[in-house]
Parts: sequence; structure tokens; C-alpha cells
Amino acid sequence: MSANQSPAGQQPTATYDSAFLRACRREPVPHTPVWFMRQAGRSLPEYLKVREGIGMLESCMRPELVAEITLQPVRRHGVDAAIYFSDIVVPLKAIGIDLDIKPGVGPVIANPIRTRADLARLRDLTPEDVSYVTEAFGLLTRELGATPLIGFAGAPFTLASYLVEGGPSRNHEHTKALMYGDPQLWADLLDRLAGITAAFLKVQIEAGASAVQLFDSWVGALSPADYRRSVLPASRKVFEAVSGYGVPRIHFGVGTGELLGLLGEAGADVVGVDWRVPLDEAARRVGPGKALQGNLDPAVLFAGREAVETKTREVLDAAAGLEGHVFNLGHGVLPTTDPDALTRLVEYVHTLTAG
Repeated sequence: MSANQSPAGQQPTATYDSAFLRACRREPVPHTPVWFMRQAGRSLPEYLKVREGIGMLESCMRPELVAEITLQPVRRHGVDAAIYFSDIVVPLKAIGIDLDIKPGVGPVIANPIRTRADLARLRDLTPEDVSYVTEAFGLLTRELGATPLIGFAGAPFTLASYLVEGGPSRNHEHTKALMYGDPQLWADLLDRLAGITAAFLKVQIEAGASAVQLFDSWVGALSPADYRRSVLPASRKVFEAVSGYGVPRIHFGVGTGELLGLLGEAGADVVGVDWRVPLDEAARRVGPGKALQGNLDPAVLFAGREAVETKTREVLDAAAGLEGHVFNLGHGVLPTTDPDALTRLVEYVHTLTAG
């Protein structure tokens, strides 16, 4: 059973009535729940201390370290949900792809995947490949109690972009060349990645995740027509693979204002919105039956308390008519953000929205 299910005839689990899961289910909440993408990370001095001298990928494979890092923002900020500390390329590393996460650069792939023969390197992911994930989730769910734990994975398009480009890319020229030039190979690549991603999310849900988020960080580089034709089938496959668990499924991408309706159509219960589109307009684009997540500009946190509160009220006002709203930033916490600004923001949203 998943961590947030409340089947007929059984007592609800500890997290089921949390504000976060209630908002995801579009139910009344005691206050608007808050969590932040990249809340566990470089903005926290305690994170920098425990990560000192330990590479990113190695950090993701040490269960006790993962648990400590995941818990840090819950302790400090009082957020309504924890998000599992990992990286979207972890499942690729787990199946044997030669990659590293280089500081200041990001994931770098030693041998990019650009031909049909290269597909053979993308084998299926098994729970044994990521046993450290299961172990870390066990540590975390015991410690978190009634606080939900969000699992996550990279979406097929974004993983494909890293694999095809060999690392981060501004223009995605190799990725788009493959997508346009060999549509069948592209479809097969994304389908293979959808299977790997779904398997990775299943491990997390079965280990205790209360919700899962699919990050399609780079998909804003596509037009709606290209997304529908070349990406939507693979993302939908991921969401359908985990639909039977009953956990809320969140979908987020950057620069996806023109794709918001399609992100929901892929199978998300909650659509994440970056800071470029007001939440009331995002709701119109997404349509009924979905909760929304977002969407304060992360850079606002550098502007001082009064400005943060003003912009926060704007977000909450735009969200006033939504069926369900999870407050978040419109992207991840920036590394040099003052942690106290985040703590104050959580308290401010809670106070302002308390029923």
C-alpha cells in the first residue's frame, strides 16, 4: 500500500490527511501547503557541511546521508512535504551509463546515445539496481511520520536530451536533430526511457513515497505540436504505469506556459507552473480536474521581506479560485538564497491562508 492511501474499511495512514496530500486531491485544506523544489541543497549551510568532499552521485547512493539531507529543510523551514534527495540521472547511472555530475556543469555523459545500436545500453532498471533508494525511503518514512515524502524522476524527454547531447544544452540541437530526423529511433528511445523512469518511480512508491513528481526540465524547448507528437506518449506511459498506486502525480517543466494543458493531459493530477504564467491563467490553460503547484519567482527571495510578501500575496490571490493549490517556487531554490527567507516564506503562507 502506498503511503497516502486510505482504502475502505482501513484507518488512514499518517500522511493521508496532511495539507499537502489534501491539496493534491483538491480537497479543503487547513492552510495552503508549501514545499520548495531544491529545498534540500546548496542554500543550506548544514547541507554543504555534510556533503563536504563527497561527490553528488556518491551522495545519492548513501542512504543515511540521503535521509539526513532530505530531512534538513523539513526541520529548518517547517515545509509541508519532504522531497527525496537524489538526481534525475541516478537511474541512468544505476543501469550502467557512464556519466558523472560535474560541479558547475551538471550531468555529463561519456558516450552520447545517437544511434539505434546505442539503445542496447539502456537496459531495464530493477529494484536491486537502486537498493539504496529503498533503504533511504525506509529511514525517511519512519522519521517523517505524518509529513509526506515526495519521490521524483526525470521525464523521458529531459533524460533523452542529456543522453543525446552528452550533457546540458542551450539549444538541444542534437536532440531535435534526432527527433526530427529519425522519428522512429526517437520514439523507441523515449519509450525505453519511459520504462526505466516508471520502474524508478515504482521503487520509490513501494518504499513509501506519498506522491511523485516527474521533472521535464528541458521540455519547454518544444512547441505544443512537437510535444504532442514526440513526447506526450512517453510521459503518458510513465504516469499510467504508476496510476494504480493511488499516489498524486505531479508534472513540472520550465518554460512550459504553452504546454500546460498537455502536461496535465499526459496524466498528472497536479501540474507545476513556473513563474511566467499567473496561476489563474494557468488554470484556464490546464482545465478542470487538476490541482496546480507554484509559482513564486525564486529570484524574488533576494528582494527583501516586504517585496517577498507582496509577490507572495499576488500568487495566493491568483490561486484563490483553484480547486487545489500547493505553494512552491516557479523553479528550484537558487543556491545563494538566504535560508531564513525561505523559513519566513513558509510561515507567511501558512499564516495568511489559515482557515
